[in-house]
Amino acid sequence: MTPLFLLVASNLFMTAAWYGHLKFTDTRLWIVILASWGIALVEYCFAVPANRIGYLHGWSAGQLKIAQEIITLLVFAGFAVLVLGEQMGWRHLGAFACMVGAACFMFLGRT
Repeated sequence: MTPLFLLVASNLFMTAAWYGHLKFTDTRLWIVILASWGIALVEYCFAVPANRIGYLHGWSAGQLKIAQEIITLLVFAGFAVLVLGEQMGWRHLGAFACMVGAACFMFLGRT
């Protein structure tokens, strides 16, 4: 479970770094780039240990990646709705269902 919690924390910072600046379109681009890099550094401090711990506990790289992608979608969906004020629709649900299907294939037969 530790890798999953670390991946959630990582994705919270990643989403803020990649998309948070959309709330500040009047700020100069170079400033938001530097701010995003600073936030991304914190994100890496969670992502790297998450992947190392997960790999050492028997997860394959593919399993770690697909878990990260699903967490990313969940975190991004919450961010898009709560911070950016966007609405989720049936296309978002369909895309998420496809990712869950991909995860099922990656974890099938995992011992």
